Amino acid sequence: MSLTVKDKDTVRDFWTKASGKSAEIGGDALSRMLTVYPQTKTYFSHWKDLSPSSPSVKKHGMTVMAGVGDAVTKIDDLNAGLLNLSELHAFTLRVDPANFKILSHNILVVMAIMFPRDFTPEVHVAMDKFLAAVARALAEKYR
Repeated sequence: MSLTVKDKDTVRDFWTKASGKSAEIGGDALSRMLTVYPQTKTYFSHWKDLSPSSPSVKKHGMTVMAGVGDAVTKIDDLNAGLLNLSELHAFTLRVDPANFKILSHNILVVMAIMFPRDFTPEVHVAMDKFLAAVARALAEKYR
């Protein structure tokens, strides 16, 4: 499912509102993923604390959302724009690409909770399509 011009505009507009809380979104989304999908904890076994208040969880959540913010700026060519992240996750970190979809879902959940008025059905669809495109771009080097 490709992003239309309207989808891209919707994503950019919503990101303008959400980006100020990106650290909170990322920390909560990552924490939810680790709780609801405990198999994802294997990638973070080097962290002493995987609780929601963990500095490591919060920091990596900020890193993830910085990547999402970067992807918003590269929305017209995500495969090229996220090439380095795709290579990192495929060849160095060896993250199962199914986890990108899991984290994307958790990001959507947190955004809906944090922005109930702004997260309209139209925004939901556009952000879902965008995060799915980000997940596909990150999985590109796995092929």
